[in-house]
Amino acid sequence: MMNDRKVINLEEGWDFMQKGIVKLRGILEKEQGEDAFTPQEYMNLYTTIYNMCTQKPPHDFSQQLYERYREAFNEYIASVVLPALNEKSGEFMLKELVRRWDDHKVMVRWLSRFFNYLDRYYIQRHNLAQLKDVGSLCFRDLVYAKLKNVAKDAVLSLVDKERDGEQVDRALIKNALGIFVEMGMGGMEAYETDFEAFLLTDTAKHYKRKASLWIEEDSCPAYLIKAEQCLGREKERVGHYLHASSEAKLLKEVEREVLATYETRLLEKEHSGCAALLRDDKTEDLARVFRLFKRVPSGLPPVADIFKKHIEREGLALVKRADETAASKKEAKAGKKDGGAESAATDGATTSSTPDARKKSAGSNADRDASAGSAEQLFVRDVIALHDKYVAYVKTCFADDSLFHRALKEACEVFCNKIIAGSTSAELMATFCDKLLKKGGSERLSDEAVEETLEKVVRLLAYVSDKDLFGEFYRKKLSKRLLFDQSANDDHERSILAKLKHQCGAQFTSKMEGMVTDLQLARDTQQSFDAWLAIDDARRPEVDLSVTVLTTGFWPTYKFTELALPAEMVKCVETFKTFYEERTKHRKLTWIYALGTLTVKGSFKTKPIEMHISPFQASCLLLFNREDTLGYKEIAERLNLPDEDVRRTLHSLACSKYKILKKSPEGRVIADTDSFSYNESFTDRARRIKVPVPPVEDRKKVLADVDNDRRYAIDAAIVRTMKSRKTLAHQKLVLEVVQQLSKGFKPDFKIIKKRIEDLVTREFLERDKEDPTVFNYLA
Repeated sequence: MMNDRKVINLEEGWDFMQKGIVKLRGILEKEQGEDAFTPQEYMNLYTTIYNMCTQKPPHDFSQQLYERYREAFNEYIASVVLPALNEKSGEFMLKELVRRWDDHKVMVRWLSRFFNYLDRYYIQRHNLAQLKDVGSLCFRDLVYAKLKNVAKDAVLSLVDKERDGEQVDRALIKNALGIFVEMGMGGMEAYETDFEAFLLTDTAKHYKRKASLWIEEDSCPAYLIKAEQCLGREKERVGHYLHASSEAKLLKEVEREVLATYETRLLEKEHSGCAALLRDDKTEDLARVFRLFKRVPSGLPPVADIFKKHIEREGLALVKRADETAASKKEAKAGKKDGGAESAATDGATTSSTPDARKKSAGSNADRDASAGSAEQLFVRDVIALHDKYVAYVKTCFADDSLFHRALKEACEVFCNKIIAGSTSAELMATFCDKLLKKGGSERLSDEAVEETLEKVVRLLAYVSDKDLFGEFYRKKLSKRLLFDQSANDDHERSILAKLKHQCGAQFTSKMEGMVTDLQLARDTQQSFDAWLAIDDARRPEVDLSVTVLTTGFWPTYKFTELALPAEMVKCVETFKTFYEERTKHRKLTWIYALGTLTVKGSFKTKPIEMHISPFQASCLLLFNREDTLGYKEIAERLNLPDEDVRRTLHSLACSKYKILKKSPEGRVIADTDSFSYNESFTDRARRIKVPVPPVEDRKKVLADVDNDRRYAIDAAIVRTMKSRKTLAHQKLVLEVVQQLSKGFKPDFKIIKKRIEDLVTREFLERDKEDPTVFNYLA
């Protein structure tokens, strides 16, 4: 059958195909009378191509048909498309271009169907461009190459109009840019080179012009609102008609021109810059500053630096205010003291003060003490409030960014390590916690509020370099709360120890936890002692006795004083000693009388009064049961106490609020020649009184203990480092020691150097013989 088929000549066959092409062009140009192809017409055209391609050579016209397929597009473009486009300009040209491209794609679709047999065999065998690609290439080479600049300018003009607030045909722009994408034949080179690069340049110029006006006219918040709106609109623009790949590049141009270029000027604007926003608590504006400058390379460090300096400035202002308050109170106290001395001299010459006057004086003293306490509390409270405020800023305004956490930390470290009114922050925090946890403290808070405040204090402790100093002061105050039953709540005591353990490590709180455990064991021991006494009444001393047994290693070092006890008290001590030695064979009891308390009944003319006093005071008063008058030296000899303790004891009994002893001659200073007698006429409105002893200044001792501990810690760190490294240069050794000890305190380089020299002297280390800056470990 194939041999009987009539041979179709090239021209004959092409004339038939040309009629189909003309009809297709008529349909595209919407000429009257042109209807769509019928199935029969389509089959005839396809069959003609098929026959012309399957004829035996030399009548196989596949190559010629492939070339004429291209020529059909070129002729249509040259005769119809280009003239139509050349007649128009601007937006109208764009509309025509979009319509012609859509028509062209229809033409490609139909002709590629007619010539489909070429695609199936001839094109594949000869590795040629497919029919659809040939049609697109014709449009690219003849139309796009000529009009791409004109089209690009028209699109950019519409984009500029929209940026200036005019309404534009977004669908037209989207379709026009679709041509740029499709001309890449599967890639983005055409879009990026022929349009996007110019769009980015135009965008940069547009916003450079805008930003130069805004920076002069607007405040920082107003400028940033506009910047944020612009970025939002550009992002929307990408969604409406630009290619998605343009978004990051487009926004980068806006960010560079609007934000990066003017960042320094914006942040430092006098009345509206970042510092002013922090000062005025403009959290919404600060959040916008963060959001916008986070988009800019290296945009956040300047913001974080301003944030740090602002917190540092506010913290130092609190330090200054606390110093000034302390100084003014010191001056006021000195003034009152001078006035009081003058008044006392006058009163001594005339009459004694009345009970009402004494009441007022006592009230003013209490007020002064309370105000001093509240001023101390106020500073720590202010620091807590300051820290809370800016922690909230970091979370809400700065999205918990690590850069701002570091800025907050560095700022707090500056003012949390300042000396305030002669005291370190570590000492003030320990005192603050003491007043918070003590019965009858100046803070009146619920249990939840106390827990929250303790949590915040421990968090502040992270910024304090002298954590060991805080630990020692806190331990000293904790011991007093525990020994004198002054803790308001045992749960709070355990809670803060758990928080400190988590913050500073187990070693930091080991002694404090031992103290709490010790006290519970001491209660158990006392119960056992009471049970032991109940077994045999002959054992029971005349005086009720309660003893707290402590472990030496856990508690602060207390001064041991060999007091000559009265017979009544000696019996108590011996009884407990007998009991304790029955239970433990290898432990030695050391009695710290200075920490004890007694209740003594005093018989006075008006009425008997119960007095809560120390063992020193009790021993002194009991001397007057046998003697009416005793001299200072005789009292000191009988008590067997150091001179300092005797003077403090006598001062509390003869020169303070409760004058249980009479001093001769009168005065507030105890002299070696003074004599003392029992004041039978002493009275007080209360039936029970507590006679305080002037407090011993133990701050210096705490500081000295901390210094000693630090020397031991430095020695241990040096030896530990050298033992593992064997040989190390001086500089590296110092740095490693500092790194090891930084969690507890910030060691002084000079002290480290001295400790190294001391260890060399003690033959733990030796200098290298060839290089004296290198040390060797001596096993």
